[in-house]
Amino acid sequence: MFLFLQLIWCCFLFPIGSLKETPPYTIIKVVFSPDRRPEDPRSDSLFYQPHRKLRWSDFRAAPPLRGPSAAVSYTSFAYEGSSLLRKDTLQINLTLQVFFVKSASWVKSFAKDEFALEHEQLHFDITWLVALRFQQRIKNMELSAEDFDSIIQYQYIESFREMNKLQEAYDRETNHGQNPAVQKNWKRSIGEALATLTLEGALTPHFTPLSADSSTVSTFKTAW
Repeated sequence: MFLFLQLIWCCFLFPIGSLKETPPYTIIKVVFSPDRRPEDPRSDSLFYQPHRKLRWSDFRAAPPLRGPSAAVSYTSFAYEGSSLLRKDTLQINLTLQVFFVKSASWVKSFAKDEFALEHEQLHFDITWLVALRFQQRIKNMELSAEDFDSIIQYQYIESFREMNKLQEAYDRETNHGQNPAVQKNWKRSIGEALATLTLEGALTPHFTPLSADSSTVSTFKTAW
């Protein structure tokens, strides 16, 4: 089961006045990178890594005594970044943070089997998929220096809604993991969607930031 997070509102710090003082520019370059910080056992957040699957030991919250759910995964995504101006190019560097919150995720002792863990892992995979779709939309949009921040904020909110709807549908159609055949179909569909997005370059695997002589126009991040 997926536990819904409240919407994470984006908070941009964008000095409009300083932009007006800079020379005009027409090239907007968006560079994405995933948050690949090393796993910290002391951290309450587990950041998504394709080859690091969930373990029951990651579920650290105490389960409720009553209720229909056997396990709950608390996942979401956020982003942070900065924009750099150099000559006629404004480069927007965005880092995606797709995470699992250990202290809010729980499992009842009788439910700790491989199939149930696979169901919870797919909730995490769905969050990653929606984050990739968010990136793809931003990369394919025409952005301007005057309103790129508001456009990214709006697309983030839309992606958050998409994530909630997809997670709801997944739990509903699989009966919270109780229907193995439907679960298998979802796993295949999500896997294929992730493979397609990766191949299409939704992430920028290697990039060279603008040099140190670039002027930092803004920094911004989401809070969670």
